[in-house]
Amino acid sequence: MASSHCFAPFVFLLLLVGCSGRPFYPLPSKLADGDRQPLQTSRPYNIAHRGSNGEIPEETAAAYMRAIEEGADFIETDILSSKDGVLICFHDVTLDDTTDVAEHKEFSNRKRTYEVQGVNTTGFFTVDFTLEELKSLRVKQRYPFRDQQYNGKYTIITFEEFISIALDAPRVVGIYPEIKNPVLINQHVKWADGKRFEDRFVGTLKKYGYKGSYMSKDWLKQPAFIQSFAPTSLIYVSNLTDLPKIFLIDDITIPTQDTNQSYWEITSDAYLDFIKDYVVGIGPWKDTVVPVVNNYLQTPTDLVSRAHAHDLQVHPYTYRNENSFLHFNFHQDPYAEYDYWINEIGVDGLFTDFTGSLHNYQEWSSFKESDDKNASNLLHKIASMVSSYGRA
Repeated sequence: MASSHCFAPFVFLLLLVGCSGRPFYPLPSKLADGDRQPLQTSRPYNIAHRGSNGEIPEETAAAYMRAIEEGADFIETDILSSKDGVLICFHDVTLDDTTDVAEHKEFSNRKRTYEVQGVNTTGFFTVDFTLEELKSLRVKQRYPFRDQQYNGKYTIITFEEFISIALDAPRVVGIYPEIKNPVLINQHVKWADGKRFEDRFVGTLKKYGYKGSYMSKDWLKQPAFIQSFAPTSLIYVSNLTDLPKIFLIDDITIPTQDTNQSYWEITSDAYLDFIKDYVVGIGPWKDTVVPVVNNYLQTPTDLVSRAHAHDLQVHPYTYRNENSFLHFNFHQDPYAEYDYWINEIGVDGLFTDFTGSLHNYQEWSSFKESDDKNASNLLHKIASMVSSYGRA
């Protein structure tokens, strides 16, 4: 009899736990405009690097919309300028690698050679084309081993168009724009009012209501991080907006583009203590956080722990699914890479070309943690019941 008495509550508990899994949010299309799902802040940020560009050509409207569909917390972009001073979303200072500019005979005389970060670079520069001319080009996939079916279908978009994509999303999606190559832009583009590139950049953010310090009410309503490899630009814009800023850090061999400081200087404790007055985090290339030799990970550096000790977040770049980018330690498994960086290295955000993969990993991890907790609670309840029935 004792076993039958115990079985009934046991079955009830199984039903209870089975029906109390992780709640599913309603479909975005079913939510009222003023009732959008807020930005998640309980796990590392999923930062869609140039959109979901592992699938669709980078920095296009389609790539950003796909990233939002796939669960991105932030959509990331690089901001450059056209000849006529319109801010655009484009990564390279030249158009050669990701557009069909070479097929446009009318632009054949536009090729130039400029110094970019100390290197003479030849190509078709965005700063030599008006917005109208840039809009006549079509974007293509950067890597030949990625899906080519979207080549030639999408145009370059403006910063304002990018912002509109985020604001029109069915849930709160943050933006993560970079002040890209400000030295070059300020050299070649002049605005009538005498403003700098950085002024136009911040002015656009203000125009669309982006404001507020990290985690403030205003920020959570319209989240944004401002990023740059140029410390001078970050310090300058700190006087224009209280939006949180991220200092990007390149390879150990590349100095800062505006101050010519070495990697070792800008990652020193003294410099982190200085820059924390202007930024909330750093964005290092991941292979400088954990060095790589012959495609195998080596002993991690202490950069993450030291940054955290200075109250700085760490958002490394870039995570990519393809075997050519995955280190041998991960056995061709991008989930294993995400697990390593989130749970062993302890980063606060990840720039990824494959937003959906990171989102799926984090959802799977959340389910697993929830299931483990539920199972533990269930065992405790069963043990308690068995004990009480035994006493009876």
